[in-house]
Amino acid sequence: MTEERPLVVATDETVLDEILRVAAVAGCELERAPDLAVARGSWARAPLVVLDEDAAARPWVLPRRPGVLLVCKGSPDDRIWEHAYRRGVERVICLPDEETDLAGAFADIVDTPADPPGLVLGVVGGRGGAGASVLAAALALTAGREPGGALLVDCDPLGGGLDVLLGMEKTPGPRWPEVRLTGRVSAPALAAALPHRRHGGTTLPVLACGRDGEGPGAEALAAVVAAGRRSGRTVVCDLPRTLGDAAGEVACTADLVVVVVPIEFRACMAAKQVLRPLSQLTGRLGIVACGRSRAGVSAAQTAGLLGPPLLAAMPPERGLVAAIERGEFGLRSAGPLACAAADVLAAARREARVAAS
Repeated sequence: MTEERPLVVATDETVLDEILRVAAVAGCELERAPDLAVARGSWARAPLVVLDEDAAARPWVLPRRPGVLLVCKGSPDDRIWEHAYRRGVERVICLPDEETDLAGAFADIVDTPADPPGLVLGVVGGRGGAGASVLAAALALTAGREPGGALLVDCDPLGGGLDVLLGMEKTPGPRWPEVRLTGRVSAPALAAALPHRRHGGTTLPVLACGRDGEGPGAEALAAVVAAGRRSGRTVVCDLPRTLGDAAGEVACTADLVVVVVPIEFRACMAAKQVLRPLSQLTGRLGIVACGRSRAGVSAAQTAGLLGPPLLAAMPPERGLVAAIERGEFGLRSAGPLACAAADVLAAARREARVAAS
């Protein structure tokens, strides 16, 4: 975020309150000036200037500059458009209809897009109980130790809650039923509000489904994923096997979608049903084969039955199930789960590089 704050010159208390509210949602601090004369000292260096109708109508004593917005109540009339033209206003924003656009302008100041942007990964089970949520948590914890950090997003309201898996069910903070977002979201503000899981000296923000209520809506989930990517975080989404609009949008935009499949014939048959709709949304698919086969089938043979490439083979990890039941989920540095997570993240980075080239 830039050290300078957006400058607001507004005397209409109703409009000013709305501007302040939208900025607070975006996590953006503002500098306020009562009139244009007082604003002179910050006029040129502010990254953004927001005016109300009254300020734009006053005698103009300041030079033209880019990044000036005029905020008005309702539809602008001819007088407002005339003021905007004469003052070199970049855009007129009408409240409440264009509140999202104002939030986006503030979020652009808060969230300078990372270069490169963060990865987005979807994880889905080839059948129920395959361990997709466990792998999603491991991916996020692993990526969370990297410079950009990570964000773990629960997209399956029938999955029992990622906060429960991580032993965080009593950690305060919003879950999906309390999070209803559209448009541009501030990743720092969102991450600061969410419950966090500590791991290896870092903290992982987790947006879990609640015990009651629905899972994420399509617009809200898209806003969260876009914010995480823009901020440079690795966004890991635990997807339901039956894709709705929200999960389908993640699958379309993800750098990689991982299907977790036990090395069993019936699991492969179930995974084929999961892969069919996924393959219509994206070609960036990979398989993580887990467990051990009782019939001597290898992980590579399992992936071969399904089509997408094998990203990792993940044998059972001793003590993992008991640790989860105790609320003590963690990653052994050289364990099968941590190794599989590292392999999947490496594959996702390769996919992102290919897409960017």
